[in-house]
Amino acid sequence: MGPLSGIKVLEFEAIGPAPFGGMILADMGADVLVIDRPASSDLGLKRERWYDTMMRGKRSVTLDLKSAQAKEAALALAAKADCLIEGFRPGVMERLGLGPDAALARNPKLVYGRMTGWGQDGPLAPRAGHDINYIALAGVLHAFGRKQEPPVPPLNLIGDFGGGGMLLGFGVACALIEASRSGKGQVVDAAMVEGASLLAAMFAGFLAAGSWSEERASNILDTGAPWYDVYETKDGKYVSIGAIEAKFFEELLSRLGLKNVPGQYDRARWPQMREMFSRTFKAKTRDEWCKVFEGSDACFAPVLSWTEARKDPHNVARKSYVSVGEVEQPAPAPRFSRTPGAVRRPPPERGAGGAAALADWGFAAAEINRLRSLGIGFQEK
Repeated sequence: MGPLSGIKVLEFEAIGPAPFGGMILADMGADVLVIDRPASSDLGLKRERWYDTMMRGKRSVTLDLKSAQAKEAALALAAKADCLIEGFRPGVMERLGLGPDAALARNPKLVYGRMTGWGQDGPLAPRAGHDINYIALAGVLHAFGRKQEPPVPPLNLIGDFGGGGMLLGFGVACALIEASRSGKGQVVDAAMVEGASLLAAMFAGFLAAGSWSEERASNILDTGAPWYDVYETKDGKYVSIGAIEAKFFEELLSRLGLKNVPGQYDRARWPQMREMFSRTFKAKTRDEWCKVFEGSDACFAPVLSWTEARKDPHNVARKSYVSVGEVEQPAPAPRFSRTPGAVRRPPPERGAGGAAALADWGFAAAEINRLRSLGIGFQEK
């Protein structure tokens, strides 16, 4: 059932990092109940649920948070929850009467997880933004890109998901452990600008030591070094190499069949080395290079598309992907030896599974009828 089996999470419908945080909690066994809007709004929420992978494993009730009785209905659910997560701008939940003070007064042991871009306070706290803005302010976006070219946004992986939803999930899990000891809840303030910065903690040390240049593509991990980069192959596809350590670099040269290569850290001759690598990799197809490097420690891997990755023998052997409904998608991670996570159900339509969830959360029939009178909607089956 997963290491979080028995934990009840109340999630308020949002986009991006907050539902991702809820997804990883659900993957680990938490019972996540989403308070959905009665109908999708114009806030990027009109996508159909069947492919909304971040809603997997959850159940749903509906509630118009602007209605007169919404506050009481939502607080009644929060009173039964171990954790609440929301992804609104600072102050929105307070204006709805659902801020931490109100929720913790009803449930003193509640962990209240808040997911924002800029954080709950500070000059930018009330401002709109997206992943690209948060990682820009964190100094992270500046590091991505080729030499003398503009920064390249790394999708929305660093702000929304790595530095956002995943940090929220970690923070919530930490607070749940503490609450089990103290009997007291608390607020978890997860900000994407800080999460993105945290992901780059290693480079703070490198900068302090003078071993990292802030000029793009001038370092060993940012395509500056020719032995840590991607190369095009004969068929127009790509391979990756990351031969940082000397023994792996020697193995790389051996597999490539190259002689008289400049010293690995002879930066002045890196352009020459790069040209040698480029010319050599262009001589074979990507799959031919996979055969050349099979069983090698040269730190080599083909650059696969998402579709190709699902079929890769290693990923297949690890069962790294699962099919949920009509969508093949990444399996829950990390792995647990005794209490493995799982995707227990496909994404719910609005209100789907709500009746069973309310019963599982300990609401008696009369209480469920009262919630319904307060505006809570759900599907009976």
